[in-house]
Amino acid sequence: MPSYIVTCKEDATPEQVEATKKHAIEQGGKIGHEYSLIKGFQVTFPEGSVSTLEKHEHVKDVEKDQEVKTQ
Repeated sequence: MPSYIVTCKEDATPEQVEATKKHAIEQGGKIGHEYSLIKGFQVTFPEGSVSTLEKHEHVKDVEKDQEVKTQ
């Protein structure tokens, strides 16, 4: 299953972040790593299912988790 990084809006409360994670789980996602420096988490989703999370009211961004390289 593809993995995604979900970033919640800057003004999201801890309860709203938890509600976003709950929504992800209800949509078939599996929470992996939870970040402390940003309001976000890593989630794996069945192919094509992440679009419901992108529209969630507390979500700022959803990016496919991938390796990042610097020059």
